[in-house]
Amino acid sequence: MTPSIWVHCLLKNEENYIWYALNSVVGWVDKILVWDAESTDRTLPIVKEAIKRYGDKITLREYGPLSPKTYSLARQEMINQTKADWIIILDGDEVWWEDSIKKLCGLINEKGEYYESIVVRTINLIGDVYHYQEEKAGKYELAGRKGHIALRAISTKIPGLKVLGDYGHEGYYDNQDRPIQERDRKKIFFLDTPYLHFTHLPRSSDLAKESQVPYRLKKIKHEIGICFPPDFYYPEALFRPRPKAVPSPWRPTSFKYNFRAFFETPLKRLRRKSFLKYAKHGY
Repeated sequence: MTPSIWVHCLLKNEENYIWYALNSVVGWVDKILVWDAESTDRTLPIVKEAIKRYGDKITLREYGPLSPKTYSLARQEMINQTKADWIIILDGDEVWWEDSIKKLCGLINEKGEYYESIVVRTINLIGDVYHYQEEKAGKYELAGRKGHIALRAISTKIPGLKVLGDYGHEGYYDNQDRPIQERDRKKIFFLDTPYLHFTHLPRSSDLAKESQVPYRLKKIKHEIGICFPPDFYYPEALFRPRPKAVPSPWRPTSFKYNFRAFFETPLKRLRRKSFLKYAKHGY
């Protein structure tokens, strides 16, 4: 029997990329739960446009306000309402390639019974959609790997699966309060296939709206990124027809951004080279 897959998307003020994120996975999963924490930008209208296109495959709940301490409660509630064998975590700034989400869901369908969680690579944009951050900036350690990686698929059959911790440090745990990434290493699969991560770019229409989301402003980095080659193949969702309300992803950095990045980049790279082993995870 083919495992069922639901997507969990908990968001606030994600108008810039939520359309592309939803479009990049909707064709490969059974259902997407979108819970909104009182967005004040165009996030809700954009999600509703996606629902018009894809019907009840996407369900929207206007959850209400969340504090850093209550984000995990909302994620736990999502788990409690899920009737699927696997969940995929999708943030509003994560856009998948067709081939990547196909491989992830294919692995779950073919070998999901042998694994409990799946870690994937991320390509982190910096400045704009034309540049990415160097791999040595990635701090996460999962599945025996280190770098720009993320745990993105979780089996709901993990005993007592739950979410604990404040926003930015929340994680998924089992019935012994053990992080799922510390369970049987043989049941954690590293899938070397990435998604495009807009985490360091503005995700809403202005800084005032960004500031309404915990730690959001800290994520926006001023740094000179590595330029993608001219033949770089972007996720297909970025090219599909979109409603007028959806912002274009093809916006280059401003002179002001580049000026600041010119001075900040050497310091950041020096810090990574000298102090990366002391860096903390989370925000």
